[in-house]
Amino acid sequence: MIAAASASWEAIGTTVSVHVTDPGDLDAARCAVESEVDAIDAACSRFRADSELSRLNACAGRPTPVGPLLNEALAAALRAARLSGGVVDPTVGEALVLAGYDRDFAQLRPQAGPLRAVRVPGWRVVRHDADRHLVTMPAGVQLDLGATAKALAADRAADAAADACLNGGVLINLGGDIAVAGSIPDPGFVVGVADDHRAGAEQMVTIASGGLATSSTTVRRWGAGRHHIIDPRTGIPAGSCWRTVSVAAASCVDANTAATAAVVLGRAAQRWLDERGLPARLVASDGTVAIVGGWPQEERVA
Repeated sequence: MIAAASASWEAIGTTVSVHVTDPGDLDAARCAVESEVDAIDAACSRFRADSELSRLNACAGRPTPVGPLLNEALAAALRAARLSGGVVDPTVGEALVLAGYDRDFAQLRPQAGPLRAVRVPGWRVVRHDADRHLVTMPAGVQLDLGATAKALAADRAADAAADACLNGGVLINLGGDIAVAGSIPDPGFVVGVADDHRAGAEQMVTIASGGLATSSTTVRRWGAGRHHIIDPRTGIPAGSCWRTVSVAAASCVDANTAATAAVVLGRAAQRWLDERGLPARLVASDGTVAIVGGWPQEERVA
């Protein structure tokens, strides 16, 4: 199924797109998505001095109350850390800064020279009382929620857009983080999967529920060995055998968690994904493709 209507725009450093099954729902769906994207940026951006996350990082060392959205985003990040065995970790903020990712990606310039490693404190140092909306972490700890907050925004935006729609379903794509919701006719939305989204789709797949996420070291780079996926075990960008991993799961947050974990896990990723029954497509550094968990074996798009 091809979406009946769609719209796209730039926000939070990426492309946001909304696809609906009924053209009459597009305006309402877009409005709902814009609201969710703006809210997640205000709550979770590491690059806005006025964001709630920036204020939380500045208060490290003492108990700090957080609002409902940051509370939810932090819970999702800590859950991702737990489910991934710590290879997706929100306490990599300082490591990202030392790697050069200290501002919005559009403002970065190519960098060279040796990478500086730093010990990642580890997600267990974060004490999160979700019921009381209270966070305590040691002084110096800097949180980065980039691995899960954008995916959470996709899930929330899809639900909000579906609630705003009168007649059909929606697909939301936030820079490769995809979520669907609402009433979607069989077989679902047709989406393209790519090693590099700027080069176009390499494979077409359908999605009718849940989420699909792609994690890659090929796009957000600012020099040799410099990308946004930190290996918490080394404190530097992951030196993975995979340059791109796409995963389908029950939610976009779960898909993003698994895709990011797979990049960090390297050669252990295929078994890790297969044991969890997660359909995935992995592109190796030499361009060869591996699939696990029932990911469709389709021909590449010409």
